[in-house]
Amino acid sequence: MTDARADAMRERVVRVMDDAVASGRLVGAVVMVAAGGRVVLRHAVGMEDRESARPMRIDSRFRLASLTKPVVTALALAMAERGMLHLDDPVSRYLPFFRPRLPDGGETEIPLHRLLSHSSGLSYGFQFPRDDNPYARAGVSDGLAEPGLSLRDNLERLAGVPLIFAPGTRWAYSLGLDVMGGVLEQAGNADLAELVDRHIGTRLGGWTQTGFHVAPGDTLATCYADARPVPQRMPDSYRLPRILPDGRVSEIHFVPDRVRNRASYPSGGAGMVGTAEDFMTFIEAIRAGGGPILSPSSAMRFGANAIGDIPMGPFFRGKRFGFGGVVISDPVAARTPLSVGSFTWGGVYGHQWTVDRACGISIVMLSNTALAGMIGAYPDAVVRAVYGQ
Repeated sequence: MTDARADAMRERVVRVMDDAVASGRLVGAVVMVAAGGRVVLRHAVGMEDRESARPMRIDSRFRLASLTKPVVTALALAMAERGMLHLDDPVSRYLPFFRPRLPDGGETEIPLHRLLSHSSGLSYGFQFPRDDNPYARAGVSDGLAEPGLSLRDNLERLAGVPLIFAPGTRWAYSLGLDVMGGVLEQAGNADLAELVDRHIGTRLGGWTQTGFHVAPGDTLATCYADARPVPQRMPDSYRLPRILPDGRVSEIHFVPDRVRNRASYPSGGAGMVGTAEDFMTFIEAIRAGGGPILSPSSAMRFGANAIGDIPMGPFFRGKRFGFGGVVISDPVAARTPLSVGSFTWGGVYGHQWTVDRACGISIVMLSNTALAGMIGAYPDAVVRAVYGQ
């Protein structure tokens, strides 16, 4: 990207960010863009904490939610490369108690790779209507609330709930990465946080602000939720209503200070905190071929279809699912300027990220406003602004 094109792109992106804060869509946000291996935009706008007038900073730390998933996916691939596990193994080889039954009560096994592609038969509690939620009845945590719950306890509860389909037959966003976290702990004989630091953070270098817990006095971006006329500051426990495809109502349960309770299990799907800089370092390593954390062949599993022809539903037209995120298979159907093979996903606290290998572009969008920073007009506008559309 030439300097002139980079200047024009920066102007467009900053305008989108400023408009999102001025309109009340977001409280605060950070965006980073890399092109051809060079960071060409770092910009922060709005408030890290509105009530105390604390401004957003480039190095603000956020609760990353599902930005945890690609990190733990990379960890699983790295450990597989080193012979510490095999992705075709059943989960029960590492977690003998984890044998959830099929919907008809029959027995089955879940291959590890199905956890990574969300084709395991598991789900999330927020995928069920709140008046008929088997995960809630079993006390299963989605990794965003229930501070102090142990990983073993959560996985035992999850194992007691029937799968929603036979592994490999359908796709459903799920707690698969939380289960993978338990597998990795057993395979690596260490806590998930230690394994991430050893195989990912330390190898990347300078990854000092990213992890699964924070010290009591450490500052994080305050969490807000969509509301009108302005986003609502999340209380200690907050339930965000969500309309399901069939019209029924579900809810996402947030406990923002879960990350401050060191007894909270390290959720492999939603538990990390970190900065835009650290996450950009990670996805740029994946984009550029995996070094120093993965081999090129493992890195290329990000951006490759991992579910074949399994349908994902009407919200995913032109997309398939790979490892770590959704893959663009048809940009026209997906209504995106991203190239075929680009991969992207979000985080429910208000984030989205994108890697376009064909164009050499990576984008990290972090905000403190759920769900507006993750999906819809704002992140779509940032991507279009990067591509000049």
